[in-house]
Amino acid sequence: MGGRVVAMFLLKTEPGEFSYQDLHGRGRCAWDGVANPAALGHIRAMRRGDLALIYHTADQKRVVGAARAVSDPYPDPAKPGVNSRGQIATPVIDLEPAGLAPEPLTLAAMKADARFEGFVLLRQARLSAMPVPAELGRLILTLTGLSGVIG
Repeated sequence: MGGRVVAMFLLKTEPGEFSYQDLHGRGRCAWDGVANPAALGHIRAMRRGDLALIYHTADQKRVVGAARAVSDPYPDPAKPGVNSRGQIATPVIDLEPAGLAPEPLTLAAMKADARFEGFVLLRQARLSAMPVPAELGRLILTLTGLSGVIG
């Protein structure tokens, strides 16, 4: 990776449509279905080797696992093209599972913890892809037990 610092992102999914267990079962998949312009911008920023925290929405509302980006962003084959800025209009990224969280971290626990104040997840709850600041990323990995799983 040429000395590039690995970034961390949080990717939200409806577990009834596609869960962490589905990702684990496939072994590798394209993360697609993102439509929000801000979320698409975050997908464009992801790079091979980055870590993605997988967050289940709906009635679960919790970080359930982690995945690694195994590609740089590329055009969604179902929606190819570029936007007015010459960027991939609908980027997708390939992910592989990195570990199931031994202790899933709930949204309620994050809201109750002052260390998460200002975290995008708590301010823009509908955003499906977002960056995770390094300090919060380390905290989430610790609280979920993922730090001992993904290495």
